[in-house]
Amino acid sequence: MSENLIVPTMAEMLAQGKQPEVLFWVGCAGSFDDRAKKITKAFVRILNRANVPFAVLGTEESCTGDPAKRAGNEFLFQMQAMMNIEVLNAYEAKKIVTACPHCFNTLKNEYPELGGKYEVVHHTEFLKSLLDDGRLTIEGGQFKGKRITFHDPCYLGRANNVYEAPRELILKLDAELVEMKRSKANGLCCGAGGAQMFKDAEPGNKEVNIERTEDALETKPEIIAAGCPFCNTMMTDGIKNKEKEGDVKVMDIAELIANAQDL
Repeated sequence: MSENLIVPTMAEMLAQGKQPEVLFWVGCAGSFDDRAKKITKAFVRILNRANVPFAVLGTEESCTGDPAKRAGNEFLFQMQAMMNIEVLNAYEAKKIVTACPHCFNTLKNEYPELGGKYEVVHHTEFLKSLLDDGRLTIEGGQFKGKRITFHDPCYLGRANNVYEAPRELILKLDAELVEMKRSKANGLCCGAGGAQMFKDAEPGNKEVNIERTEDALETKPEIIAAGCPFCNTMMTDGIKNKEKEGDVKVMDIAELIANAQDL
């Protein structure tokens, strides 16, 4: 299947004298991880369908510095941040949307004091605004009545209090939203946060992602919905560990909406 995705860069937009409505910050996972690339494509398909004028930085985008900062390398974080801020400010970026809560949190809360002040929204918030404004319509279709549980990403939920947008989108699909015992402000990390994604596990008798996957499986879901590429990886690994592969799918909210629309 060849896809005709329209993905303009900020440089191309500038050359045409245009300013996009939003800058889509893809993030490292969304750019390089094969599974997360599918989330990126799903989100772009939705943006194309809703006729949202957007652009990406392309090769000018660099890591936000989140992993460096969480791992304790403040110097590296500031170097990465300053490079990105220079590029963003040169393009006069106003509004940024990203599908990665780590990028979202860093751009929103940690860039302002370094001179990077932007309106930053998570893709679930942006998708909800498209629905609220009537620019996008979704009917349940293949997800009607399906049992879906949502895992709250730490940097979306507890760090930034975004709980309702992803859930409202699931309900808009006419799906049955089933909550885990530990959800929202009491949610449990998938095990990847704080740069844990990039290191070996520490001694213990159970991996965090297994514990969290068990929380999810208790709800007897058909789909575990995620809003973060790292959570997606950890929950997918957890499902494989439980040998439930094939039974339970792990999907990003953007993928649910794109699939409901057959985009």
